Amino acid sequence: MKLVIKVIIASIFCIVAVRMQAQDRVKVDENTFGDIKARQIGPAIMSGRITALDAVDRNPAMLYVGAASGGLWKSKNYGTTFKPMFDKYNQSIGAITIDQRHPDTVWVGSGEVWVRNSVSVGDGIYRTNNAGETWKRMGLEKTERISKILVHPKNSDIVFAAALGNLWSSSSDRGLYRTSDGGTTWEKVLYVDENTGCSDVAIDWKDPDIMYAGMWEFRRTPWSFSSGGKGSGLYRSSDAGKTWAKITADMPEGMLGRISVSVSPVKSDLVYALIEAERTGLYRSSDKGVTWKLMTRSEAVNDRPFYFSFMALDPLDTNVVYKPGFNLSKSTDGGKTFSSAAVEGGNYHGDCHPVYISKKDNNLIYMGTDGGVYYSMDKGNTWRLMRNLPVSQFYHVSCDNADPFNVYGGLQDNGSWYGPSRSAGKVWGLETGFMCTAINSIRISYTGSFRAEKLPGITRNRANTNLLSHSKTRTPKNYGLTGMPL
Repeated sequence: MKLVIKVIIASIFCIVAVRMQAQDRVKVDENTFGDIKARQIGPAIMSGRITALDAVDRNPAMLYVGAASGGLWKSKNYGTTFKPMFDKYNQSIGAITIDQRHPDTVWVGSGEVWVRNSVSVGDGIYRTNNAGETWKRMGLEKTERISKILVHPKNSDIVFAAALGNLWSSSSDRGLYRTSDGGTTWEKVLYVDENTGCSDVAIDWKDPDIMYAGMWEFRRTPWSFSSGGKGSGLYRSSDAGKTWAKITADMPEGMLGRISVSVSPVKSDLVYALIEAERTGLYRSSDKGVTWKLMTRSEAVNDRPFYFSFMALDPLDTNVVYKPGFNLSKSTDGGKTFSSAAVEGGNYHGDCHPVYISKKDNNLIYMGTDGGVYYSMDKGNTWRLMRNLPVSQFYHVSCDNADPFNVYGGLQDNGSWYGPSRSAGKVWGLETGFMCTAINSIRISYTGSFRAEKLPGITRNRANTNLLSHSKTRTPKNYGLTGMPL
């Protein structure tokens, strides 16, 4: 009899399931979940990958910060507090440029441009005329990634946008674009082919007719990454970007890769170009790009050149060059030699990206890293982290069966974290993905890097960030699942 009852119940469930599948799917829209809203439950102390930043030259307390997938943030007080400014728009930021003649006007290019194997996609270029309170998309929706925005130093209606374009496929929506009417219309002024995008653009602030641009051929697949090709090259224009000539004299031999170019804010005759090649090097011109000289092929300029293709020139000293990479390097002899900027051991998260140096006081430096925004008041010697940007990138999240439950997650380049309902916690790792707890014990967690045991009441201090963690880790000798990303 029991078997018959079970069969009947199972049959009923099957009939109901079939009927449910036959019904039309429920349309999900803004009314589906009523007034249910998401609530942020994580702290900001671990921060996340920063891809772009800019500050107002005349008032460097006014700072804009862009995250790889955490949107755009604004501070009016040197980073003491931040306000999200871009929550209604694309959260992947590739470039930020303030119109320094009219600082309430800010341009933002979407789409991450440090094209590692886990990046987000953009949907065009945006502009605000009221310091970020409202935004308008100004076109270039199909460019996917905008690496640099340049405002003409004498005419704010003229703006250049360097578009990298698609990472995973070919596309004609890449190259260097120009608008002469404040973004209403755009013209493509430099284009090589559907596999080559514009990695950087610079302008001679003293003679704006002279411009420079780096073009980069690249492609990523699920199993490989190609940086460089026949499309890559350094270009120069002497007619405000109308026509361009490829620079070949004094350039590296063989295939070229990603190129970054900068004009000295002190002396416009000085131009620097960081050129990825079979022998990557930093080149300098002392005659506005006519001739070039190799300055160095040192390790400082060879750090993962497709990922760390950025340099910052001191706005008051022609001999000082900052080169972000796995760490921040500094040259005081015009790029001939580099050493660590943090002479006294100032700590900061590795993988350094954008750098801003104040034109009012070159002691003040902002730097974005894979672990957040830092600022220095002594030319990079020591650093302090801005611990108030909730822009962490979680690869995966899970929860346990505790009451109340804990939430676990693996972060991009920031270890594995768990969040109890009443306090913050972390288990130690490097760059982890999946994380889950053991079914029979919430004290045991597993990640892609290690197995960790959480012991209540034990606190561990991490020296370089002073983060407190209510956990203790036990790490096996064999890190079988750990590896470096492409």
